[in-house]
Amino acid sequence: MKKTGVIIAVALTCVIMGALIGALTNMVNGAVSPLYFQNIMRWDDVQDVWRASVTQGIFEGLIYGVLFAAVFTAVFGVVTKGECPYSHVLKFMLGIFVAVIVCWAMGGLIAMGLAILSPEFYRRAFIGVPEETAPMLRYAWVGGSIWGGLFGGLLSAILGSVIFRIKWKKQLANQALDGTA
Repeated sequence: MKKTGVIIAVALTCVIMGALIGALTNMVNGAVSPLYFQNIMRWDDVQDVWRASVTQGIFEGLIYGVLFAAVFTAVFGVVTKGECPYSHVLKFMLGIFVAVIVCWAMGGLIAMGLAILSPEFYRRAFIGVPEETAPMLRYAWVGGSIWGGLFGGLLSAILGSVIFRIKWKKQLANQALDGTA
């Protein structure tokens, strides 16, 4: 694959990964607490909240995927000058994908812990939180996992870019020492 083709493939993969993350996470979140989406998105008249939440996740994931593509593809292009094989950079992008999913789950668990620790605080701090414990915990999961995915995505994109740069430079240095560059 030519340099330009690899750079385009990296950018498209970033966008697709964003959409996949949005779809997968909202498949779970829409099933866990449709009430969260009804309250936060004001979807009182939406017939199929789960389907709407998945669609919303894809839409937002595409937006974040484009932002991730702009950052990561720029780093990739500048650092490697398009010389890195797609299969090599794909490993880093998949690592970032997994890191975002882990942060999404951690965010949900942290929010549930906060709701358990202080239900009164949680109900006052966030919009439309149910009074009953089980619905409140489901609601907390969804809100927390969304924040976890957003902040985790930003952190993962930055750290993934930095790690990619470091490892690429190290690989080039090793190749120069081995005489394979």
